[in-house]
This record gives sequence, C-alpha cells and structure tokens, in this order.
Amino acid sequence: MLRWLPAFVVLAALLLPAPAAAHDATTTARAEVTGTGADVRVVLDLEYDLLMKSAWLYASAYDAKERAEQLRQLKLNRDAVVEYVTERFAVTYDDRPCAPTLTRDADVRPQDRKTFAVLTFAFACRGGPGGTHAISSALFPDAETFVHSTETLVRYDLDGERGSAVLVAESPTLKVGERARSDQAGEFFLLGAEHLLTGLDHVLFLLALLIGARRLRDVVVTATAFTAAHSITFLLAALGLVDVPGAIVEPVIAASIIVVAIANLLGRDEARHGEDRLGRWRLPVVLAFGLVHGLGFAGALDIDRSGSWELLLSLLSFNAGIEATQLALIAVLFPLLTLLRRTSWARWAMIALSVPIVGVSLYWFFERLPLPL
Repeated sequence: MLRWLPAFVVLAALLLPAPAAAHDATTTARAEVTGTGADVRVVLDLEYDLLMKSAWLYASAYDAKERAEQLRQLKLNRDAVVEYVTERFAVTYDDRPCAPTLTRDADVRPQDRKTFAVLTFAFACRGGPGGTHAISSALFPDAETFVHSTETLVRYDLDGERGSAVLVAESPTLKVGERARSDQAGEFFLLGAEHLLTGLDHVLFLLALLIGARRLRDVVVTATAFTAAHSITFLLAALGLVDVPGAIVEPVIAASIIVVAIANLLGRDEARHGEDRLGRWRLPVVLAFGLVHGLGFAGALDIDRSGSWELLLSLLSFNAGIEATQLALIAVLFPLLTLLRRTSWARWAMIALSVPIVGVSLYWFFERLPLPL
C-alpha cells in the first residue's frame, strides 16, 4: 500500500477543490471605539479587497496585492471608500447622529492570511456631558452578494463603560451601558463555536487525531492535551506575553495536520489490533501542535493588540465556545469512526479519509508560506 501513497496524495491534491475564497463565506469587521466626552474616535479594520469591491471600484483597486499599490488605491479612491463606510457604520449620541471625518490616510496591514484596510475616523457629536452613545454597523450586508453573515467585532471605551460586542444583521446596534455582561459572554461563546466550525484547518486536525485514536483512552488524552495546550497559548496571547507572527503560525498549523494524517497512513499493522498509531509520541505531538493552534485561535480575535487583555471575559467565552464545539464534534465523530473500524473495509476507509486531509493540508502549507515559490 505504501508504494501507492505518493499517487494517492497527488490525486487528492488535484481532485479536491482549492479552499474557497474568503468572500464565498463570511468576514469579520473590527472596530475600536474610544472617547472621553461626546466626541468619538473609531479605528476600523476591513478586508481590503472586499472593501474595494463593495465600494464598486475597478479591478485595478481590489486586485492590488503589493502594499504600496494598495495604499495608492486607497488614497486615490478615498471619497468612494469613505462614502461606503460612513453610510454603513454610524455613531449616535443621545439618538442624534455624529458627523464622521477620516482623520488620516488609510493604512493596510496583514492579518489572518488577509490584508485589512485600517481607517481612522473622528465622529463629532452634539450634546453635553452625561449622554449615551450607540454604535451601529451594516458593513458588507448579504445583499451585496460578495459575502454573507458579516459580523462586526466592536471594542469600546465610552461613557465610563468598557467592553466588547458582536454586531450582526439581526442585532446591528450596541447602546453603550445597556448590554449585560451575560449577553457579551454569550455572543463571544457563539463566535468561538462558529470560528471552530468554519476554521476547516482546525477541524481537519481534530479529525486526523481521532482517526488515529483507537481507544477511549486515546480520545481522552487527545482532547485534554489539545484543550490544555491551545488554551495556554490563547490566553498568553491575550495577555500580550506571546506574539508569534501569523506568517509562522499558519504554515505550522497546516504542517501539524500533515504530520498527524501521514502518521495515520503509515501506521503499522499492529494498529489494527488496538495500538495507537502515534504511540508514545501522541501526547508530545498533540501538546506541541495544540500550542500552535492556540495562537491561530488568538489570531481570529486579533487579541495581541494593545489593551486587549482587558477583554478577558470575552476571550474566556470565546475559548469556551471553541471547547464546547470541539467536544460536540468528538461526541459525533468518534462513535462513527469506531463503527467504521468494525467493517471489513475499515483499513481502506481510513486511507480514504486520511489521503484527502494530507492533500488539502499540503496545499495550505505551500499557500501560507510567506516566501513566493
């Protein structure tokens, strides 16, 4: 069987579709909102190419890849970009709209394998002290067809309140001071669950581990080690104690899936008699790669930015959502894999599951390398 392994991998890489473009799925806009009085400062992080498409600009704008060209296009199309954003993102003070002004040229920065445009606005609000702000977002709605289920992650420090919220089409407005902490925790719990389910690389890593875990004890060790490891790095990143660039983290996550999936394919015959395919290496492998995956989870919230440690409740809720979803996947997948192993074609079924995982992960690995091939 092993002599056919290279052919299986190549065939899987050719037959499986490349990972879908980000805009076939969802996007998350980020807003940092601060103010010491009526006036407000807002820093928005929006996917660059999606922003330029949504503003109905030419392909030369949204297809730009080099930083210098992206900055040039943002400056050239400043009015169109500002019009698009300010029609869909608003701040009010005591129910009166605040007037937005772009205070500096837009910047760009990489994040989570994408490029984000960074826009800084000043919102001038009328009214005396003691009023209440509200923040609303309708950025990148489903009707534009470029993306669906957009979420706007808001962090705010306004009116003596500090916190965070997730704005969606069904609940697009945050009125500062009215949202309970339990609501905030629930929003981030669901955000964590959604991130795991839509993060195919994390799901494939978990599936690869379960394919090799042949006993209940292996599942317990796998789940506990992975949870402990990625929770450690997730929270360390939240506290600003660990900062590893995504250009390193993302290829290593892909490599971790490749290593575990190939270990399943190269398992010795004794694996069919109940032996763990990773053997004594299971615990250190899961711990090491779990630490890296924790940094990947952290990148989803961009929590290495200054001051984000103050959002500990949101971060813990996000992590709890990841854990609950992970346990639910294990509860569903492991019994199915156990039943599959009891069939006469179990060996070939495990190969059929592992080979596509290797193929897709190889694609991700080379795609995520920071240097051009």
